Amino acid sequence: MAERLKVTQVKSKVSEKQNQRDTLRSLGLKRIGDSVVRPDDAQTRGYVKTVAHLVKVEEID
Repeated sequence: MAERLKVTQVKSKVSEKQNQRDTLRSLGLKRIGDSVVRPDDAQTRGYVKTVAHLVKVEEID
C-alpha cells in the first residue's frame, strides 16, 4: 500500500449533490485540474470513494 495518494479533480462539481461538493472541498480541490497529495489512510480513502466519479487517484511513495 502506498504512503500517499495524489488526487486530481477531473470533472465539474456543478451538478453534484451538496455532500459531494463538501467532500471535494475537504480534500482541498477547488477546480478542475487541481491536485492534492494526501496521506493514504481510511479517511482519505472514504473521501475518494464518495467522489470517485469526479477524481483521478494515483498512488505515490
